[in-house]
Amino acid sequence: MVDSSPKLLILSSPSGGGKTSLARALSTSMENVSVSISHTTRPQRAGEQDGEDYFFVGEEKFKEMIDSNKFLEHARVFEHLYGTARLPVQSRLNDGQSVILDIDWQGARQIRNAIRDTLSVFVLPPSLEDLERRLLTRERESRDIIDERMRGAISEISHYVEFDYVIINEDFSDALSELRDLLQFGREPRSAENIKRLSFLKRQKTVKLKD
Repeated sequence: MVDSSPKLLILSSPSGGGKTSLARALSTSMENVSVSISHTTRPQRAGEQDGEDYFFVGEEKFKEMIDSNKFLEHARVFEHLYGTARLPVQSRLNDGQSVILDIDWQGARQIRNAIRDTLSVFVLPPSLEDLERRLLTRERESRDIIDERMRGAISEISHYVEFDYVIINEDFSDALSELRDLLQFGREPRSAENIKRLSFLKRQKTVKLKD
């Protein structure tokens, strides 16, 4: 049975895990589903559009918004601030739209503590080797930054146990289908049934996240 009630869907993953691509694909493949555009203090990259990819603001402006309670959540990630503005999200939900929040685990924790009725999903890569390969393929960052992101991935992934659901993004189409079924029909994702958190954290790059 189709569930048409508006939902607040939280998507988190380590950098390169695919949450942004999945969020955009989900919003374009379903009616009345949109992605919240975050504010950030990080520099604008080539090809990015202000107001489409992010709202790019200075740190002083960002802190003014914090002081004015304009954010539903905000966090510092890799030396830059990111936040979700409160009013646009509330307005879309009130208009009957489901809203996707493409945020890290810190922001997800804030949202879950503040709003009871949410769906939270952590997107995992099939392995850390695969995650590193994706970061290298993007050709957006230096080797030093990629190494920093890989070190941070271990810590980020440890927080997936806080989320309602976990999806392994091994095949993009399958991961998107699982997200769509969850949002539309309430079907629980099956791709991450066999993950083993402790073995993953101990063995790091040598472990597959699913058998």
